[in-house]
Amino acid sequence: MPLLSCLSRTWSHIQGTLFPWLTEELGPLTETHKRVVTALEVAGVEAFVRVWPGLPGRPPCDRAALARAFVAKAVMRLPTTVMLIDRLTVDKPLRRLCGWEHRGELPSETTFSRAFAEFARSALPCRLHEALIKQAYKDRLVGHISRDATAIEAREKPVKSAPPAASTPARPKRKRGRPRKGEVVETKEPRRLERQASMSFAAMLADLPKHCAVGTKRNAKGHTMSWIGYKLHLDVADGDIPISAILTSASLHDSQAAIPLATMTASRVINLYDVMDSAYDAPEIKAKSLGLGHVPIIEAHPRSVPGGKEAIAAEALARRTAGYALAEEVRYNERSAAERINGSLKDDFGARYVRVRGHAKVFCHLMFGILALTIDHLMRLVI
Repeated sequence: MPLLSCLSRTWSHIQGTLFPWLTEELGPLTETHKRVVTALEVAGVEAFVRVWPGLPGRPPCDRAALARAFVAKAVMRLPTTVMLIDRLTVDKPLRRLCGWEHRGELPSETTFSRAFAEFARSALPCRLHEALIKQAYKDRLVGHISRDATAIEAREKPVKSAPPAASTPARPKRKRGRPRKGEVVETKEPRRLERQASMSFAAMLADLPKHCAVGTKRNAKGHTMSWIGYKLHLDVADGDIPISAILTSASLHDSQAAIPLATMTASRVINLYDVMDSAYDAPEIKAKSLGLGHVPIIEAHPRSVPGGKEAIAAEALARRTAGYALAEEVRYNERSAAERINGSLKDDFGARYVRVRGHAKVFCHLMFGILALTIDHLMRLVI
C-alpha cells in the first residue's frame, strides 16, 4: 500500500474512532495526549515486546506498558526517567494510555531502569523504527538520501587507547626503490574503507569502534570543537524522515560509517541519490553508492582537486558570475535535511540530554527519540 494511503487510513482511524472513544473513556485529551496516542498507535509496540505467560515465580512487570511509557517519554520530550514517573503519577490519562489503571501499579525507578536495559540489549526501538520505515516506504521511491553525523555528549569517562608495547621493536625503514632479489617487502594493512568492500554488514558494524571517546571536529563556522561521548551517523530521506542510524565512538571519522550506513539504508528503502559533504569524498564510498545503483553527489574535498581551495573558490565564483548552476549543486542543497534532523533531535527529542552510560543504552535512548521524530514527521504528510 502506498505511503500516503497507509498513513491516511491510520490517521482516519485515530481521529475518527480512537480519539472519541478515548475521550469518552478517559476524559478530555490534551494535544500532548493526542500525540502520544498517535505515536503508540503507529509504532505498535506490543508486537515487538516479549511476554512471559505462565512461568513460575513472581511475574515481571508488564514490559509492553514500560515500552509504551518510554515512547511517551520521547514524544513528551521528558529528559529523565524520574520526570516520566512523576508525570505518570499525576497524569491519569497518560498513565492509563501506557497500561496502568491505578497509581499504585506504577513500577519503581529501578524497574524502569531494568526494563530499559532489556530494551537496549534487544534493540527494541531500532526494530520498531526499522519496521515502521519498511512499512511506510514499501513500493515507494525516495529521491535523495542525505548523510551526516553529529556529536553526542555523554556523561562517561573516555576510554584511553592502549599505548604501544615497549617490547615491540620498531620496523626499520627500507630504502626507496626496487627491492633486492629475495627481499620480502611487508605490505601495508588495508584501510577500513578498503576492508569494508569485502565485508558483510554484520562484520562492518562489529569493526566500528563503539566505546566512549573524545571527538574533535570543525563546525560550520570554522571553529574546532571537542566533546566526550559518541557520534550519531544518520541517513535522512526527503521530507526529513530518518531512515537509518549508527552510533559509534566520537573519535571515528564520518566517512568510516558511510558504507555500513548505505548498506543498511539500501535494505530498507530504494533511493536515487546519495548526498554527502566533503568528509565523504573517498573513491570507496563513491564505488559503493554506484554499486547500489545510486548517483553519489559528494562535495569535492580540496585534497582531491588540483589547486585545492583556491581552485574550488574560483570555479564557484565563475559559475555565480555566469549565473550557471550544475544540477548536482541544486540537488546538493537537499543535504540540509540531515542538519535539520540533527538539530531537531537535540532540541526536541532528547539527544542533548543523555543520562545513561554505555553504547547500547545511549543508542537505545537516541533511537526512542528518532522513533518519535519519525512518527511526528510521517504524520505531518497527512494531517
